[in-house]
Amino acid sequence: MRVLVTGAAGHIGRHTAAELLAAGHEVVLTDLLPADEPQALRVHTGDLQDPELVRAAMAGVDAVVHLGAIPHPNVPDPSALFAHNCHTAHRVLEEAGRAGVRRVVAASSMAAVGLAWSPVPLSPAYVPLDEAHPVLVRDPYGLSKLVLEETARAAHRRFGTDTVCLRFPFTGNGERLARFLAACAADPAAQRHDLWGWLHTLDAAAAIRHALERDLSGAHVVGVTAPDTTSTLPSAELMAAHHPGVPLRPGVTGHATLFDRTVCTDLLGFTPARTWR
Repeated sequence: MRVLVTGAAGHIGRHTAAELLAAGHEVVLTDLLPADEPQALRVHTGDLQDPELVRAAMAGVDAVVHLGAIPHPNVPDPSALFAHNCHTAHRVLEEAGRAGVRRVVAASSMAAVGLAWSPVPLSPAYVPLDEAHPVLVRDPYGLSKLVLEETARAAHRRFGTDTVCLRFPFTGNGERLARFLAACAADPAAQRHDLWGWLHTLDAAAAIRHALERDLSGAHVVGVTAPDTTSTLPSAELMAAHHPGVPLRPGVTGHATLFDRTVCTDLLGFTPARTWR
């Protein structure tokens, strides 16, 4: 396939381009910053709010990977963050639909549930947490990801575009991952809202490729996580200490992730396996 990757200069974007090229796909890249990939067919540099840029980047592609967004709510203007992420998501999905692109894979976030960036202490209704968990969102970033998922569903209804929104937790490798793990070791409570979830960046890129290549139709939301937590403490012990009283459904043993991975395995035919242990 010829695949447009937005946000291609970012952490996940760079690995996704490499993953797709290694699998024999062609890539077109776009970002606010120049994307450094000599094997790319084209590189477009600019803002996804610009319709001309998006149309030019979209020309001749078979599928789109939408990663271009402000990745956290730590900005001076929360309303601007929300508007930017929603605007760019709609722009990309609208232009993809108009161009006849049949598949869009987009980076959503576990923040769409509402735990990760909550301004007040929250606990999940149950773990392992799945895609059907009730929405608890109070922050602008998580809300923008919910809007992304609804925009993808609307694009499927309007244009017939098949969409997969991948809910990622913290994603990293190398020094980025090492810092996150060290922070958890120093204070496990600091990651209680993340449910100690994480994903290796190479597994994020592989999940994106599977979502592109898999024979599926419709509009889907899929949680994608590593098999374990970021903590050296057992998962049940973490829950008892930091989310007391939350029901533990079957599967919470040892250091197992507190996110359900069934949909990822069944729908995408892929289960992230990389662990830091």
